[in-house]
Formats: sequence, C-alpha cells, structure tokens
Amino acid sequence: MTSSVELRPAEPGDLEPIVELRAVVMRPDLERLGRYDPHRVRQRMRDAFQPEHTSVILVDGAFAGSVALRPADDGHWLEHFYLDPTLQGRGIGTAVLARVLAGTGLVRLNVLQGSPARRLYERFGFAQERADPVDVFMVRG
Repeated sequence: MTSSVELRPAEPGDLEPIVELRAVVMRPDLERLGRYDPHRVRQRMRDAFQPEHTSVILVDGAFAGSVALRPADDGHWLEHFYLDPTLQGRGIGTAVLARVLAGTGLVRLNVLQGSPARRLYERFGFAQERADPVDVFMVRG
C-alpha cells in the first residue's frame, strides 16, 4: 500500500457521503440475501449516525470511507466500516482496523452472511458468537 491513510473525526456534514457509500458497499451482499431496499439502506445509516463515535477514512486526502467504534456496557461495537470499493484489496481496511482496534478490549460487530469482509475480521481475531439468516455476530476479546 503506497497510499496515505488518515482518520479524522466525523462531522454532521459527513453523513450523506457515508450514507451513499454504505448503499454502494452493502448492495451486492444485500441483493444476494434478498434484502436490498434503496431507501432503507440509506435511512438506517441516517438513523444510526453518531459522529462522536465515527471516523472518516481519508486516502491521499480524499474521502474514502468511515468506521465507528461505539462504547457498550462490556466493551465496544465496531460499526459502519465502509471503504470505497475501488480502494478495497489494497491493505487500507487492514491499516484502518489496526488503528481503530489498538488498545481496545472486547469488541463486537456484525457482518452480513457471506460477506467477504468476514475474512478481514477473522484475521484480527474476531470469532463468530452467533448468527441468524442475515447477520453473523462476531466478538474479539
């Protein structure tokens, strides 16, 4: 990876670019699962956005994605980790996760069934805790 990867705190104005990226990133898996709804995929992000727990991913100074680490009673939830598909497979997600997870204790996340992102999480020590027909819930601790 020769690109410069930075994280900066999210601001309210970052919401719509994140919403649109989420729709692009999640569409293939949601369609495969028969769950893609263009309004719902966007509205769920609008409803869940917490800029105080979210970082914007910048690659070479340009918006490339987002990641959130939300405090929970027993640790944290890793959420809203979206990376521009044109940048995937270049080690950027690995670099971002290494930074976000450094110094954390217990972290949970959920990933869509069959998503290739699950392999990335497993490389960071996440293991399946439970699953349903749509999501796999993972924990690292």
